[in-house]
Order: sequence, then structure tokens, then C-alpha cells
Amino acid sequence: MRAFVLIATLCGMVGLASPAFAEHPQSSSDVTYVPDVTYTLRTDIADGKLVYVSEAGPTKGQINPDLKVDEGAVVQINVVNGDGALHDLAVPEFDAKSDEISGKGSATAIVFKANKAGTFEYLCTLPGHKAAGMVGKVIVGDPKEQAATEERDLSMDPHKVGEPVGDRGPKNITVDLETTEVVGRLSDGSSYKFWTFNNTVPGPMIRVRVGDSVTVNMKNSDESAHIHSVDFHAVTGPGGGAAVTQAAPGQTKSFSFKAMAPGLYVYHCATPMVAQHITNGMYGLILVEPEGGLSEVDREFYVMQGELYTAERHGSSGLQEFSLDKMLDERPEHMMFNGAMDALTATHKMESETGDNVRIFFGVGGPNLVSSFHVIGEIFDKVYDQASLTSPPLTNVQTTLVPPGGATMVEFVTEFPGKYILVDHALSRAEKGLVGILNVNGEADPEIFESSELVHESAGH
Repeated sequence: MRAFVLIATLCGMVGLASPAFAEHPQSSSDVTYVPDVTYTLRTDIADGKLVYVSEAGPTKGQINPDLKVDEGAVVQINVVNGDGALHDLAVPEFDAKSDEISGKGSATAIVFKANKAGTFEYLCTLPGHKAAGMVGKVIVGDPKEQAATEERDLSMDPHKVGEPVGDRGPKNITVDLETTEVVGRLSDGSSYKFWTFNNTVPGPMIRVRVGDSVTVNMKNSDESAHIHSVDFHAVTGPGGGAAVTQAAPGQTKSFSFKAMAPGLYVYHCATPMVAQHITNGMYGLILVEPEGGLSEVDREFYVMQGELYTAERHGSSGLQEFSLDKMLDERPEHMMFNGAMDALTATHKMESETGDNVRIFFGVGGPNLVSSFHVIGEIFDKVYDQASLTSPPLTNVQTTLVPPGGATMVEFVTEFPGKYILVDHALSRAEKGLVGILNVNGEADPEIFESSELVHESAGH
């Protein structure tokens, strides 16, 4: 496969089908590709997002159109700058990347040979532009086989926070977990074989009271290929339970513990190689509420951050394969909230009303990276640092650190309508999928915020 960048000579003419070819293109050989199919895109701003808009053909007028080509075709994509900002265009899977263009009417192009079938990303590689909306699909051939692996959604609904304990006394609680190995959707066009508790990533949020006696029954599915276990950070005992729950496929292991310390704790599989089991999706949260329970709030959400290490690069289509080398080097290709790269932006909708008091139970499965948890446009009124529920909360916090295998609980009032973006403030991670959205509905108060300018919904990351 050969790919090269071709600088377009469009003379400011939007929609010109193809630029002139140089006699000796920028390539490692003197081969000149003659395109079989040409698309022309214009950079623009639509509904507050940065986008590509099709300029010609059957996709004309479409935003971030699907670019369909035959396998083996030589593809040319022209890009005309329609908004005056700095942009480029790349299709990483085919090593095709344009020059940067700035100023309205400036233009460039890429040419590459689509020598493998599948669904691949085209995007602007400038920091933040993909997350702001400049991304679409190049569909080569008929990737039906790959699409078939995308259908199962394993992402955790952030509304599933369990039942508050209220003002009750201690009692006996039973927790049933099943460990499974299931191919699930990672993003549009890509999938991964996750290892899960109860077929979700993260596993279910478990909610108990201090003083409860908790019995854990952990079954390893008959269809599993690996031994699995569970380690609760809320447990005082051998391996947090992992020492007695190493279960072969088809086995069930059990133990009981007393919930002795209030807090929000991570649980995860602790079977060697532990980091591989965690990165594959085997993590969750258990909340041990204090006597009398937590204070009442209007909304509660369950959010966990995870990372995947795949042999394929971020944006690749099809079934992704685990890479041990990348995990040991701590170089994740994909990062996500709640088990998929768009779990909290497209699959599940987090909402509140103006005046609502919102609580987020936030944890980091990891296995490796510390999170700098932040909600763009909000200030945390209370942060229960390190998820300690018996220490006074921090107040008026912008960003809070959460280590892998750690958690926090944050509370804030949503006072102004709009889209509030959940991120790890190591913001390059947003480019790998680590973004969520909290939609706040209600009436705007001009004393809090007022502007006559257009709201860019994607601004801030």
C-alpha cells in the first residue's frame, strides 16, 4: 500500500472535483495514482460543532458523510477550508494525511489506495478537532462481517446506581455475580471481546450499609476460557475475596464479609495477569453507606473510567485484539467512560434540570492511568476526596484526582442549561474516546451567564 499527500491547486474554487497531479508526487517512488473515485469536503461549523460538509455527488450537503469506495480503488479526497480556521484531513489506517490549511478558500487533498475492506475513520488531526465533530467514515467494500460483531451493547447505564439504603438497620445482603467473556460494541464499526461482571462494563454498582453482612456468589460462565475471581476493596479478608473466588469455567465460589467501613470502593477481578482482566472490563463500584444513608439529592449517576490496549490503532474498524506490549508500556489506544467510547455521549443520556443537586459516583478501573476528573463549565460544590464518606468534603473544587483502583463522590447544583462535558483533564485522552455529556434543561438565568454569541456545543475539549 502506498499513500501520499497531494497539495491541491483549487484557486479558491469550492467544489472543484480534483486538483492537478504533480509530475513527481510526494512518495517514495515515481508511481502516480489516477483516482478511481473523488470526494470533495468543505470544513464548516454546524450546530455549534466543527464538521466536514460534502460539496458534490450523491452525498452533497451531508455533514461528515460516509465515503463509500470499492476495495482496491484509488481514492482522492479534496478538502476546502470553509470556516477560515486551521484544519487538515487524515485517514490513519491508510497512512494518508494532508497538509494543514488555513484561511477561507484554501485547499488540499489526499490520495490513497483502499487496499483492504472495512470501515475506517477520516478526521482532522489537530488537537480537539475530532472531539469537536470533525470525524467521519470511509467504508471500503462491504464490511458486513465486521458490522455483525458490533450489535451487542455492554456499556453501563449511568442511571443504574442501586437502591439507597435509607435509614434502616444492618441486614443480610446477597450479591450474585457472573463473569463472562463477550464480544461487545466499542464504537461504531469496532468491537472488542470484553471480560465482564454480569455482561456490563463496568459491572453492577452494589449498594449496602455499614454493618451489613454480605454474601457474594461468583459464578464463572460455562462459556469462559479463563479463570476469574473478584477482589472487593471494601472487604477485610484474604485478597478482598479473591483468594477464595478463583473459579474455573463453570464453577461458583462464595464468601461472606461484614461491611465495616463506609465509603465508595472499587471491585475487580484479581486473577493473574490482573491488569489484563481489569483492562478487559472486569471492574465496578460498591458503595457502603454510613448509618442513616447518604443525604438526598435529585440525580445520581454511576461513571467509571477504563482503558483498552489493542494491537490496532484507535479508529480502526472490526474486532480489536488485546496487546500485551502496549499494556505493559501503559499506552492505551482507547479510553472510555462506562465501557464504550460513546457510552455517555450517544448510547445513554444523562440529564438534569436547573436547580437539581447532582451526585456522581466516579471510579477508575484503570488498570494504569490516574484520572483528573472534571466537568467542563461546572464547579464541584462537594468532593468526597478518595471516596471517604467520614471526612469533611472538600468544597468548590474544579478538578479532582482519582487513582486507578480508586473512587470519589462529587456533588454540584446544575444552575444553568446547556451541555456539560465530562472529561479526564489530561485532555488528549478525549481524542481516544474519554468524553461524556450531562444535559441540563431549564430556564437560563442571565445573572449567572449571558452572551449574544453562538454557543459551540463542543467547546472545551
